[in-house]
Amino acid sequence: MDKEQQMRAPVYEALEKLKKRRVVPFDVPGHKRGRGNPELVELLGEKCVSLDVNSMKPLDNLCHPVSVIKEAEELAAEAFRAEHAFFMVGGTTSSVQGMVLSCCKAGDKIILPRNVHKSVINALVLCGAIPVYVNPEVDVKLGISLGMQVSEVERAILENPDAVAVLVNNPTYYGICSDLRSIVRVAHEHHMLVLVDEAHGTHLYFGENLPVCAMDAGADMASVSMHKSGGSLTQSSLLLTGKGVNWEYVSQIINLTQTTSASYLLMSSLDISRRNLALRGKESFAKVAQMSEYARQEINSIGGYYAYGRDLVNGTSIYDYDVTKLSIYTLDIGLAGIEVYDLLRDEYDIQIEFGDICNILAYISIGDRIQDIERLVGALEDIKRLYSKDKTGLLSGEYINPQVVVSPQKAFYSEKKSVEIKQSVGYISGEFVMCYPPGIPILAPGELITKEIAEYILYAKEKGCSMQGTEDPAVEYLQVLAGTDL
Repeated sequence: MDKEQQMRAPVYEALEKLKKRRVVPFDVPGHKRGRGNPELVELLGEKCVSLDVNSMKPLDNLCHPVSVIKEAEELAAEAFRAEHAFFMVGGTTSSVQGMVLSCCKAGDKIILPRNVHKSVINALVLCGAIPVYVNPEVDVKLGISLGMQVSEVERAILENPDAVAVLVNNPTYYGICSDLRSIVRVAHEHHMLVLVDEAHGTHLYFGENLPVCAMDAGADMASVSMHKSGGSLTQSSLLLTGKGVNWEYVSQIINLTQTTSASYLLMSSLDISRRNLALRGKESFAKVAQMSEYARQEINSIGGYYAYGRDLVNGTSIYDYDVTKLSIYTLDIGLAGIEVYDLLRDEYDIQIEFGDICNILAYISIGDRIQDIERLVGALEDIKRLYSKDKTGLLSGEYINPQVVVSPQKAFYSEKKSVEIKQSVGYISGEFVMCYPPGIPILAPGELITKEIAEYILYAKEKGCSMQGTEDPAVEYLQVLAGTDL
């Protein structure tokens, strides 16, 4: 990586030049550098609003970059050791969907774990591809799904030799990593592409002593959520392509759904954040890893909590662990993760990433400080002392293996009817049900609704999880396929 070149930020530099010219705007956006909306200026600041501009020749165009955006994407590709990098302004959701839609058409098979983000299954709804699930092992105590085992991927490939791609979550929200290099090797031996949902792995490209990143493992495409651990603005992301991928075709696929009015605030944040990581990422993520490890030690010393890390690694279903993740098991103090999540926010003014049935996740990144860690540890100690109770009756288990009856696309567009969740057992779901975050569907279109799944949905609601995906805003009724009572 050329450090001198990486000091550049072409999109940011072009915006600064434009601002100095004091151009009179007779184009969109209609707020005209904020003059038409003083309250917006008060909220965001004059400089921010003045840089919310439309595409023009000096600023290039994201749909067909030929100058500053093209240069910025080339610098990102170099920093991330990819053949090509795309700036994405629709979040990593759009990046993931770009990967899948670039590889799959109606009727194609794709091998993937079921514990994927909803964006993956949404992509299957759009293109009509057929999922072949490699159901991961589950840590029964922690209630989390683990990585894809190479042997299970190989079995799925041999049973489905006509599959076009393998998709891998790496790392998972909880920090679990699969043996990515081996999965790539096996898939490529059978002429299948490897797509990596690397939403939570920006730092893997810049830190030391961390799990392997997708591009180094030889993956064909990877979706990287720069706004998570990379420090860019929310909704900004990257799509990376490796050797042998027709990036021009991928660009066409992206343009099917991506906005024609790309935000220069988002693109400049990608540009500046890439520069920051290329120049200072190694030192920054060393500090992040140190803070996370310190937090694990302090939290485990409280008792009742379990902040897990590399002690989970078994070489198969947990091939490696991302030590920057601070995942904490809470059931031993008698509280579900979502209950601790709510207490931290409501009683201690601490907003963590999410709480599920068994765990909480505190996202440690380049913007955190040791005093913030101390405050979190102190709050968790306080919660244990004040709110802990008998854990009898608490459910464990975050992931339930689904039974896929029809394809996601067919189910989504089928005739449906509404039934109460309690009465939905035996029907086929026509919609998603999920807790968000993490956004992994409990139910997806085309899956059989079992008693276990229905009870889990009701339990998650009762505990206060943010339920999404259903047509019914209250999540009391489910849309099921009409005439499919099994």
